[in-house]
Formats: sequence, C-alpha cells, structure tokens
Amino acid sequence: MIAVSGGSTAPGLFDALVGHDVPWGRTTIWQVDERVTPDGDTARNAGQLDTLPVRVRPMPVTVSDLRAGARRYAAALPPRFDVVHLGLGDDGHTASWPPHDPVVDSTRDCEVVDAFNGYRRMTLTPRVVNAARSRMVLTLGSSKADMVVRWMLRDPELPIDRVRRSATWVFLDPSAAAGLPA
Repeated sequence: MIAVSGGSTAPGLFDALVGHDVPWGRTTIWQVDERVTPDGDTARNAGQLDTLPVRVRPMPVTVSDLRAGARRYAAALPPRFDVVHLGLGDDGHTASWPPHDPVVDSTRDCEVVDAFNGYRRMTLTPRVVNAARSRMVLTLGSSKADMVVRWMLRDPELPIDRVRRSATWVFLDPSAAAGLPA
C-alpha cells in the first residue's frame, strides 16, 4: 500500500515509475492530501494519478460534510502503509500541513485543513505518515534550498520537521541541496 502526495514533483515521479517492473495489479494508491475542489478541476492532485495502472483511493473532497468524509477515509485506510511519498513546500510544509497549523498535532488519521494557499484541503496526519514502513521525500528546485537546510537542522517551526527521520529517504536535486555542506 502506497500513499502519494501531489504537487510539482509527483508527475515526474509517476512517469518514471510506470516504466519499471512494479506489481501494478497488486498496488493500491491512496492520497496523502487533496485540495477541496470539484471533480475534474486541474487544481486537484487526483488527476496526476491517471497515468498509473493501479487502483486509486481518492480523498472524498467533494462530499458536503468534509469532516465526515475525512473520518470515512481514515476508517478505510490500511493498518500501515508500505511507503508514503511526500514533497517539501518552499514554506516548509509537507502533505497539507501548513506552518503553525494544529493539524500536525492531530490524534486523528485524516483531517480537513482550512484555507491554505487558496484551498481548503484534506490530509493524512503525521500519525499516519510516521506509522508507515518508510517515507520518501522528493524535493526539487532552488526555491526549496533554504527549507531543506532548516529541515536538516531540525527547525521545529517547519511542518516537515514532524516527519519521522528513521526509514525516511530524501531525494534532492542539486539546486534543492545547494545549501547543504559538501
């Protein structure tokens, strides 16, 4: 079982995965987070999963009662994910955990986050992400370099600092890693 984030790095990752020998027929992908917009809206992360030959469990962000939808999504989650894919925003967020938002301390598995970068969102919480067998953080671009350094220095102000470090694999391109010591 895999949970994936959307964002700018996801499409390239998914395109690369399709070319590999993966047991797609036995793979189910869950969403880590999603914007609350209508089906088919280009702002939705779910559209990024269309290229993958897998069963996708999209977040129910079009239901009238989002909090009830989040509870239902949480109730259907597997006991533990094998891998959770995450990105890093240029403000230090990951998943849809905005800076200074109480979602990072939630005891629930799935939450609704109010207006963040222009959208309400549904997101898995640190509790689910950190329970996974492993996590993979993929970060690209010079706009992320400062956040990468702050994260590596364990800045508690960054939401990504809530991601468990053990069994977490970090993949950076040269520009995202530019601020790290050689």
